[in-house]
Amino acid sequence: MLGELTVFNVILVTALCAFTAFLSHMGMAVFHDGLRPVIPEFIEGRMKRSELSSIAFGLSVGFIASVGIAHTLPTGILNPWLLFLTTDILGVIATKKWLAPILGGVWGALTITSLGVINAALTGLPVDLIGSMGALSDPIVSAFALFPLVAIFTQFGAKKGVTATAITLIIRQLVASFTTVYPESIQVFVGVVLLIVFAILNDKKNSAKTSDDEANVFSERTARIKKNVIWLMIGGALIAVACNVGVFAGSDVSIYTLAKAHKATDPAVVNALTQQASIAEFMRGLGFIPLIATTAITTGVYGVAGLTFIYPVGYLMPNPVFAAIGGAIVIFLEVSLLGVIGKVLGKFPSIRASSDNIRSAMTTVMEFALLIGAINATVKMGGYTGFFIGAMIYFINELTGRRIMKMAIGPVAAIATGIILNVLYIVGLFRM
Repeated sequence: MLGELTVFNVILVTALCAFTAFLSHMGMAVFHDGLRPVIPEFIEGRMKRSELSSIAFGLSVGFIASVGIAHTLPTGILNPWLLFLTTDILGVIATKKWLAPILGGVWGALTITSLGVINAALTGLPVDLIGSMGALSDPIVSAFALFPLVAIFTQFGAKKGVTATAITLIIRQLVASFTTVYPESIQVFVGVVLLIVFAILNDKKNSAKTSDDEANVFSERTARIKKNVIWLMIGGALIAVACNVGVFAGSDVSIYTLAKAHKATDPAVVNALTQQASIAEFMRGLGFIPLIATTAITTGVYGVAGLTFIYPVGYLMPNPVFAAIGGAIVIFLEVSLLGVIGKVLGKFPSIRASSDNIRSAMTTVMEFALLIGAINATVKMGGYTGFFIGAMIYFINELTGRRIMKMAIGPVAAIATGIILNVLYIVGLFRM
């Protein structure tokens, strides 16, 4: 049983999942950092919904069955991997605007009432397709963090590209060695900063004139986030309320501390543990600012939980009403700041000229990462039999006119491999 199974909590989680599925369907916000760069491909007409659905499923399903359920079963508290990765998928899969919240709401109701049955269904196949799909996601964030460097090579040449790569690598390793900050978060931040610096220096060198009217990738996409701010604020309010009533925790750094707080009977202990969880969540949020903010201004797709500061706000507020207000305000402030950043960056012609290079670089690194992740997943499922099946699905697609776009073929191949291996196992032609 999850948390305190009250009517209010069931309605809240159902509404939360319905709404986050709607945000995903509309391309306003998703939880998975690796899915966010792919969303513009669909929004701007370069990808089919079916292809986006395959990518979303492949990226997220392994974490739902592993990280999501693994943190919830021992604590009795829901988490974003369990709820929001699923609503990412459901929102993308839904073919109609009204269908997405229905699918999300059903998932929310099921998770808070029937998690044990869901776990058995997800993990009951003889060949572990679901668990193995986690390998598909492994390279995604690391690969996405490379896109600024690829864009620098494309726009400014090999000399600046190699220089930027060396600087980024050194800073990344210093951060990884001497701090607890997520290294990919700093990596993408440093890369984007270097791209901006090179663009500004290029403008000064060439005495380029600026025009606020010209479009650029940063101002266009931050404007899209600002346009959706009301919807994002509603999502932030719902998440903060879920945190406040004790049915939801934002990450692994707080979920176990909150579980102890829920079991404690001494109010002083409860307050101390809640504050401890809030501080841990706040510090984690600081570490992820570069990754989430940079991804947002380059894709136009926000995180479902924003920069994640709505989590500690929800924990600390005295009641759900204040939590809802606080969560909405935090999201509004975050989006407003992103808008300022996007507008400032738009004043430089070389940054505006980077738009196509950034889009192309994102596509290149995501194709690369999804293919590597998919091959890793097929090997994890079925060794070199899995590799054989997955590789041939990829090559058949390549040699027959690329009927499935390059970015989607990796996840499609991994999913198909899992299905084929299970069929072979059932008929006695495959053994693990």
